[in-house]
Parts: sequence; structure tokens; C-alpha cells
Amino acid sequence: MSNKHEIEEDLYRAQSRLDDLCKQEGQESAGTQTVTIQPKYGEEMQSLREECSQLRIILEAMEASED
Repeated sequence: MSNKHEIEEDLYRAQSRLDDLCKQEGQESAGTQTVTIQPKYGEEMQSLREECSQLRIILEAMEASED
């Protein structure tokens, strides 16, 4: 089983990748306030969201067990 530090690192990497993909999908149009969403990374983003959620649950459980 991974230790807390490794899980935090995994969460940070997954969240960073998800943030990057979100930025790539939402590109502002030049000269306007309009944001155009191009769903190029939908499956990967969904997978990353699920991974982040699972890692947060694990971290919460680890913190609860420390109490």
C-alpha cells in the first residue's frame, strides 16, 4: 500500500494534468469574452476526475484513521 506522501503526489500530478487539459479545451476567442469548449480530451478528463476523487477519498480515510 502506498504511503500518504505518494498518494498526495499522485493526486497533485493527476490534478495538474486535468487542469492543463481544461485550459487546452477552453480557449478564449480573440477580442471577445466568449470561451469555446472543444471536447477533445473528454475521456481522459473524466478518467482523471475519477482518479482524483478516489485519491481524495483514500487521503480522507487515512486522515480519519490517524485520529
